Amino acid sequence: MGHAYCALMNARMAQAVNGRLLLRLEDLDAGRCRREFAQGVSEDLAWLGLAFAEPPRRQSEHLADFAPALARLDAMGLTFACACTRGEIAQRHRGARDPDGSPLHLGRCRVPQAGQPVAIRLDMAQAVARVGRRLQWQEFGEGGACAPIIAEPAAWGDVALRAKAGAPAYHLAVVVDDANQGVTDVMRGRDLFAATAVHRLLQALLGLPPPRYRHHRLVLDAGGVKMSKSASSTPLRALRAQGYGASDLRAALGFGGVCAKPLAVALS
Repeated sequence: MGHAYCALMNARMAQAVNGRLLLRLEDLDAGRCRREFAQGVSEDLAWLGLAFAEPPRRQSEHLADFAPALARLDAMGLTFACACTRGEIAQRHRGARDPDGSPLHLGRCRVPQAGQPVAIRLDMAQAVARVGRRLQWQEFGEGGACAPIIAEPAAWGDVALRAKAGAPAYHLAVVVDDANQGVTDVMRGRDLFAATAVHRLLQALLGLPPPRYRHHRLVLDAGGVKMSKSASSTPLRALRAQGYGASDLRAALGFGGVCAKPLAVALS
């Protein structure tokens, strides 16, 4: 239901400003992103009654688009190879965590041995120094009022730009795709609010235009926990099987109408 809320909020915003609604499948993690999952996304969105301005962009089909950005950062001297495991990073930095709760990598590590699989990381201290100014983004939330937010990318440490398996990491991929697709407004959940600081840093380093950001409330379960796949929250397919209609879900999430079959939903 959280994904449905995000999709419906994006559709509402696009309609309000006579904009174009785009769908991007961020499927760079080959181990987790399968074709049947992508098909499920398409089925869910069609059930909600959403249509998009063009066919979905699959990041896995555009790997060559991300290489120039990584090469440019490398040419600036802002990247390094890292063979560390999550456990090694946690031990080295005494359990320090980034805003997502992952082990925080700080400072260049030992030189990897020949043949070791390596991630490519951004040297955060050098990157922040290279920009040489405090970064901001324009935050609109779910409304129309703009609030300038100070970006604090250093809280993320030396973020990965390329995974050990060779795929571009999330932060780099979304920044490049936002620019390539001409994205003017990004609407996503508040769980990604802090990540925007990294995106603003990469945009500044690469000379890319920053979009306007709108971070919406999260859909919570009865226990006040964010609904997510990792928390085994009920998927939309299961709701359909239980007899719920798209109008029931829209109404429960605050998009008009009346629930013929009520759903208990909280937003925060």
